[in-house]
Amino acid sequence: MDTWDKLNALHLDALREIGNIGAGNAATSLASLLGNRVQMTVPRAGVLPLKDMVSLVGHEEEPVACVEFTVAGPAPSKIFFLLNETSAYLLVDLLLGRPVGTTNVIDDMGASVLTEVSNILAGSFLNAFSDFCHLNLIPSVPAFAFDMLGAVLSSAFLEGGYFSDRALVIETKFYGEAITINGHFFLVPEDRALGIILQSLGLQLD
Repeated sequence: MDTWDKLNALHLDALREIGNIGAGNAATSLASLLGNRVQMTVPRAGVLPLKDMVSLVGHEEEPVACVEFTVAGPAPSKIFFLLNETSAYLLVDLLLGRPVGTTNVIDDMGASVLTEVSNILAGSFLNAFSDFCHLNLIPSVPAFAFDMLGAVLSSAFLEGGYFSDRALVIETKFYGEAITINGHFFLVPEDRALGIILQSLGLQLD
């Protein structure tokens, strides 16, 4: 039986709580970057298979910005942060001080900006996750891609081979003055890491 199949309602609630705390920490970091008050909501959080993740985020052929980390430590995992195309362009404009609507393509400068901001947001997410679970988790150097959603998710989950076809998905909406930024965090633990994460919270897999 896949480890994910052993999760009960209590396990899922604990994982969603990790996601909420991590996303909240990311919202604080984003507010600091933008020099503005940013509020956050988490419309959905839960464990989903790969095929459902695509429909949650958008369409397979929709361009997205994605930053990926490999996480080392007692609970080896991967973390992805995805921004839809509109939100990616908006963030580039805001962070470069351009009028909103200026960016309509991701050039080298835009990729650099998105890598940096996503690095900060995913790092904030990971720090909150580490603190909550009392685990020392160490992120790799981030890898950035701007590609079709289907290609990004497929390559992310196929790479390495030992990762599950399911993940903890946290949908986030960041709100500021006249702006909305839609993002998704994906936490993909190795099979054995899922049990370690839950054990750190005092929960056991049957």
